[in-house]
Amino acid sequence: MTGQRFIPLARPLAVALALWAGPALAEDITRHPIPGSDFPISEAVEVPAGHATVYLSGFGPSVTNPNAEKNSVAAFGDTRAQTASTLAAIEAALKRRNLSLRDVVKMTVFLVGDPAKGGRMDFAGLMEAYREQFGTAAQPNLPTRSAVQVSALANPGWLVEIEVTAVRP
Repeated sequence: MTGQRFIPLARPLAVALALWAGPALAEDITRHPIPGSDFPISEAVEVPAGHATVYLSGFGPSVTNPNAEKNSVAAFGDTRAQTASTLAAIEAALKRRNLSLRDVVKMTVFLVGDPAKGGRMDFAGLMEAYREQFGTAAQPNLPTRSAVQVSALANPGWLVEIEVTAVRP
């Protein structure tokens, strides 16, 4: 049997069963809230087999003041403005893939210390823009999320960079 590969029966059987069962539904994704908290993130998200995973690279904000010095914080705005424009860019990238913010299951937020806040990350500014997109009546799906302060991002004017993982039901 030189040159022949043995394919275990379990793998083809699993693929056949998955195809027979049909596609998974968005309702199959389980989002576990943080016990005893109304903070707008999930403690955990369970995604069953049958969903495609889509990883988006880190997105940064758009210029909001073209008259400001290039690559400055003034050109991109404060943390709230930067978060809003970054989430809008993510939403557009998801839409190009026939997805939406509802499909986001994991988010990582990188925040630079805001010079206007004494070099501390502006978590409140992040949350203002985040709450406009997540945990609303129109979009109740909450991803898991981490937010960390970093010393710098690729563009010196960025205070925010966000990467997400979404699933296709």
